[in-house]
Amino acid sequence: MKTKFICVSPISPKAKLNFELEMLGLHSCRVKHEENDFYYLESLNKEYYFTVNKKDDSNWRIIQ
Repeated sequence: MKTKFICVSPISPKAKLNFELEMLGLHSCRVKHEENDFYYLESLNKEYYFTVNKKDDSNWRIIQ
């Protein structure tokens, strides 16, 4: 199965901090699992794992 990637941008202060420190400022993420309303993501450097609501997330914006 082919690995799916999406790009995200931080919205909240907490997400911005994690973006810089844990994700090294890289927008692309691997989709580890996908459900109807959520993506379960892994940063490219494999240091940060998080969930993003596909429709309305208070921490992350999907920018693909």
